[in-house]
Formats: sequence, C-alpha cells, structure tokens
Amino acid sequence: MDHLWAPWRMEYLERDKTERDGCVFCKKLADTSNDRENLVLFRAEYAFVLMNLYPYTNGHLLICSNEHVDTFEKLNDQSLAQIMFLAKKSMEVINSVMSPDGYNFGSNIGKAGGAGIAEHIHFHVVPRWEGDTNFMPVVGQSKVIMDGLFDTYDQLKLKFD
Repeated sequence: MDHLWAPWRMEYLERDKTERDGCVFCKKLADTSNDRENLVLFRAEYAFVLMNLYPYTNGHLLICSNEHVDTFEKLNDQSLAQIMFLAKKSMEVINSVMSPDGYNFGSNIGKAGGAGIAEHIHFHVVPRWEGDTNFMPVVGQSKVIMDGLFDTYDQLKLKFD
C-alpha cells in the first residue's frame, strides 16, 4: 500500500471545532491588512476569493459571500452574480498558472450537505487533472504531494492583481 501524505489535513481533523470564535470567513474578510496570511486572493463588492487552508488539490479556491448567510436562497442577486463571475475569473487564473484538465465547482450547503463551515455559505473551485487523486486515496491507495500554500498563493495572486 502506498501512503497518502497530506499533513495539512491533520490540522483540520484534529482542531477543536468547539472553540471557533466567530466565523472564520467573516474574520478573513474584515482583516484587510493580512491578505497573504489569510490566503485572500481577491476582494469584490459582494464576494471574495481565497485559497482553501485545507485543500483537496493544489489551487483549491473558495468563493465566499461578503454577507454572513448560511443558505443559497438567502444570497441576494448581486452576490449570486458576482460569485459566478468570480468562479469564472478564478478558473481563468488557475488555467493560466496551472493548466488543469477540468474542475469541480459547487457548494456543500448545511451540515447534512457536507459543509465543514455551514454557517457561512461558500463555493469551491477545485482544479482537476487527468489521473489526479480524486477519491483514489481511499480506494486506490494513491499518494498525494502538493505545492506549499503560500507558493501557490503567490502565483495566483499575481494573476488576480
């Protein structure tokens, strides 16, 4: 059996989920002086783009509403339109830097829908490559090695700017 090496996921799995002091996305949105530390790539009027701190693949981005809402139907029309625009822009940026073969794009809404942070709706933009990890670490005993978050951040940030 090969080993799946993904140490960044252990921090996520082992963290104390009861001690979260407020919404992590609202904190990152409010902290405009530390975008690199917070992995925020782009800010717009109704939504913002950031890197997933616990990515499934290199370049895994999140698009969050600037408004703290937990369901799709609570988003206003401007937020919905801007989220879709930022999804398109994010894919264009990722294409220019990483050349993926495809994407997963969507949202896990509510705890039952698989949302790790259910209180603030967010959308995933996950670049995919032919033969990448997909669900293979579980069933195919595959190994995953990824670039560092800040290395990827620096590459993507140049294109968002």
